[in-house]
Amino acid sequence: MFPIRDHNPPGRTPWITRALIALNFIVFLLTWVMPDLLLGSGDEVSGEELTGYLFYIGGMVPAFVSEGEMLHGFLTSQFLHAGWMHLLGNMLFLWIFGDNLEDAFGPLKYLGFYLLCGVAAAFAQYLTEPASEIPMVGASGSIAGVLGGYLLLYPRARVDVLLIFIIFFRVFSIPAWIVLMVWFGLQVLGVTTPEDPEGGDMVAYWAHAGGFIAGLALAMPFFIRQGGPKFWARFQGHPPHPEAAYALSASRIPRVVRRK
Repeated sequence: MFPIRDHNPPGRTPWITRALIALNFIVFLLTWVMPDLLLGSGDEVSGEELTGYLFYIGGMVPAFVSEGEMLHGFLTSQFLHAGWMHLLGNMLFLWIFGDNLEDAFGPLKYLGFYLLCGVAAAFAQYLTEPASEIPMVGASGSIAGVLGGYLLLYPRARVDVLLIFIIFFRVFSIPAWIVLMVWFGLQVLGVTTPEDPEGGDMVAYWAHAGGFIAGLALAMPFFIRQGGPKFWARFQGHPPHPEAAYALSASRIPRVVRRK
């Protein structure tokens, strides 16, 4: 079950959100696809090994940070991803929820918000494992901050969710607060669940939770300037503009009735 779109259209073109998505795809191609293309089968170093090296250079490695080195990883790690599914999942959430925060904050403030959430997320992960030599990569922390800000501003905006159960497919619409609180609950569950002694599932749950909380905190000044609870009272948690309407179950295929 995962979200595919919301009913909260932005009032302006989300150029920063689009640029962030494009940059993440470009960096992914440079770190995963280009090494394999540039290195031949006879080279001593494989493309995968070079990608791993780039993760240590650009990722956030807690052990390096503890030694006062490679601090740029708090920022650059936000644009590295461990695989196609990691990238596509993150960019889907950014595409759905990022445009509305950019519309609310303005492009530059939204960019600063996004990057600060990513730094806060990486720092939260660092605090839990300051001696770890495993590089943390991904935009998940930054996007978790976007989710936290979205929850604060538009808790009752409708989100279309695709449910896949074996061969059953169904799209249904639910309030954003349910989607986002379920997501956050899964991160808390991941934090509190003991890791596999042989390596765990390699998901930075503390970064997700930290980014989400940072997003709530950083969006709070804007929320207060809009009137705080009065902002919710004016719009009942819905977007402050007409919602987009999508046909969830209507079909253009004529219905065939079986005759007896």
